Amino acid sequence: MKKLYTFKQHLKESLRNPKFREAWEDSELEYQISRALIKSRLDKKVSQQELAMRAHTTQAVISRLEAMSFNPSIELLKRVAGALNLKLKIQFE
Repeated sequence: MKKLYTFKQHLKESLRNPKFREAWEDSELEYQISRALIKSRLDKKVSQQELAMRAHTTQAVISRLEAMSFNPSIELLKRVAGALNLKLKIQFE
């Protein structure tokens, strides 16, 4: 029986490539923002459409924000956080 090649195995192998590793690490912030937004929205049982209305934007913008397919402004992130009754906290480490 042939053993399956898992994502973890592929990632481990890919991270050996310095260019891939740099791109992977550069995307961490966007991933964390997206993950936190989706988790908060789902925990509060709010649809993308409802969140968009509360944040005075469109469902398409919320979808793109969750996919991190654009670079959102801090103002948009503040509106979205407020629409979820959260505070936006940005810090340097």
